[in-house]
Amino acid sequence: MRRWIYAAPFALLLLAAQSATGPGEAVRYLPQASFGRGEVINYKVHYGLINAAEATVETSGALERVADRPCYKATVSGRTIGSFDFFLRIRDQWRAYIDTASILPMRAQRDITEKGYHKKETVDFDQLRAVADVQDHDKDNPTRTSVKVANNCLELVSGFYYLRTLNLERMRPGESVKMPAYFDGSNFLLEVVFKGRETVETKAGTVRAFKLVPKMPANKIFKGENAISVYLSDDRNKIPVLFQAELFVGAVKVDMYQCRGLRARLNLVR
Repeated sequence: MRRWIYAAPFALLLLAAQSATGPGEAVRYLPQASFGRGEVINYKVHYGLINAAEATVETSGALERVADRPCYKATVSGRTIGSFDFFLRIRDQWRAYIDTASILPMRAQRDITEKGYHKKETVDFDQLRAVADVQDHDKDNPTRTSVKVANNCLELVSGFYYLRTLNLERMRPGESVKMPAYFDGSNFLLEVVFKGRETVETKAGTVRAFKLVPKMPANKIFKGENAISVYLSDDRNKIPVLFQAELFVGAVKVDMYQCRGLRARLNLVR
């Protein structure tokens, strides 16, 4: 549990297959114009008043093919800095291959190194049959299991990209969207509530944003059901510009400081 408390900054960023679907088939068609290839967003992670870590969210400049489907290769990477790096030393990489038509993950990978802990895993999603093939690449005890998942199942990285496809302009405060997801051997249904529009301060400038709050189940890390707030830019991109979370052991803020490769101009207050 202590490891996940210290890794919480990266978990905030992450609240988005060779045999996944038949050749040429997509489970659904979800048109979107918010993101594409070659997008890079950089963040600073603050634990209270301390600069604790840096993180990058990016899509590759070229599409990849997984199970004969064109996919965006989306990668989230994070590392501790300063005194946090001395005591914790986190080097995490999360990756999803996201079908360009359905915005569903075909494959997800994570390679996590946190002080005293290492995990390397590949999950191949068969979205037609709602099954995941999970490979744990433990060098001493590699395993491979098949897990039943929900229809249109997401995982952490693809979940954030899916949020960017929503028509937030037409949502009213209090409305919510439910997202079926799989993570670390468990299936869950995440409900995200739209709270309206706000103007937020980031290291990249003052940004007009949509506010989303995922409903958190009772846990030992986050303080209450509404502990996390996610802010997406109020423009065509809908990029995550700010995350805030209240923990039982303090507060975390993940703050965008630069971005490039966006499809449209960022909605900054001039």
